[in-house]
Amino acid sequence: MINTKTNCADINESGLLPVDQAKNTILAAMPVLQDSLQIPIEQAKGRCLAEAIISPVQVPGHTNSAVDGYAMHSCDLPGKGTQASLKIQATILAGQLYSENCPTGYCLRIMTGAPIPIGLDTVIMQEHCQISDTAILIDDRHSKGQNVRQAGEDIQLGTTVLHQGKLLCPADIGLLASLGITEIKVKRKLRIAIASTGNEIYSIASVVPDGGLYDSNRYCLLAALDRPDIEIINLGIIQDNETELLQRFNEAADYADIIISTGGVSVGEADFTKAALKASGDITFWKVAIKPGRPIAFGKIKQSVFFGLPGNPVAVLITLYQFVLPALEKMLGITDKPIAPLIKARSLQSIRKKPGRTEIQRGIVSQTDTGEFRVKTTGKQGSGILSSISMANAFIILQHDQDKVEQGDWVDVQLFSGLF
Repeated sequence: MINTKTNCADINESGLLPVDQAKNTILAAMPVLQDSLQIPIEQAKGRCLAEAIISPVQVPGHTNSAVDGYAMHSCDLPGKGTQASLKIQATILAGQLYSENCPTGYCLRIMTGAPIPIGLDTVIMQEHCQISDTAILIDDRHSKGQNVRQAGEDIQLGTTVLHQGKLLCPADIGLLASLGITEIKVKRKLRIAIASTGNEIYSIASVVPDGGLYDSNRYCLLAALDRPDIEIINLGIIQDNETELLQRFNEAADYADIIISTGGVSVGEADFTKAALKASGDITFWKVAIKPGRPIAFGKIKQSVFFGLPGNPVAVLITLYQFVLPALEKMLGITDKPIAPLIKARSLQSIRKKPGRTEIQRGIVSQTDTGEFRVKTTGKQGSGILSSISMANAFIILQHDQDKVEQGDWVDVQLFSGLF
């Protein structure tokens, strides 16, 4: 009998970490950046807040009108089944303070956002009034306090409005501006060095010989990690040479927080990345029970965290999103970010699957008129078929213990929206 070696098709290969265990191992090992810097709020979108924001003011600053209409005394509201006529004393524009006394029987024409004078407590929407040049007529549909925004009802002075660890979105920037805050403290950018490895890999500007491949992996990573909170160090292509890999990784470790390479972490005789990692640092694991993406190395080189991703482009992106991105967010100290949840979708086809590993297929999710999510695969799911992700809008997550999916079964899907 021929003695065979383990490969990516082996479900029960020894030493394979389940996906959840691999994720937990990575997260437990990730340090959290302590360095921060002060930046203008207009540069803060997509950055991690390094300290809580305490409101220096109340919002709104003044009790004001929520609509264009007429401010009045609630005691002038008509009783049930009756009407009331009020004389118009003056007009108040937004940003204008009106200090004159407005007696009962009178009202003030007021614009949205304009401060409501002391003593008046109700605003009638202009569309609900019968208006003449000097007076309004109202009926009994109104109530005390309507259409009035109280001072501080949005934000009270001294309250925490944004917590440390918040990944700042456009609304957060607007909120900071509404408080008159011009600069905030954020975590410094994460420095990530990226390299492609392999003698068969060529720059996209090169003429590729027979048997060669354009370097798509590095460009996938560059695009995926093009974020305001990340600084990319592009190491280019490193040849399959243990000495060169060792030298380049050690050099990168002097300034990068994280090193990510693609290729060279399988079991082939020319897969030198794993060997270089063993020689220059610590390797925590290098095989995970996932398809595609089984050969993924995780460890350290000096003080840098190292991820050795597979060589096939689909496996690169899947392992990036499933393992690397959560680790980057842990290192950046992000504790509050948009959620990319798993949702249930009905499979429009049968899908082959054996228990014993997590399988991630590329899917196209649609929604019926009744709101039900449905999903189909993008076709061939080979780990080298990059178009399978380009056509997709979601990952189909087939869980570790899950068996074959029949048409009509419910499956977990992870929408790219919120993930990419």
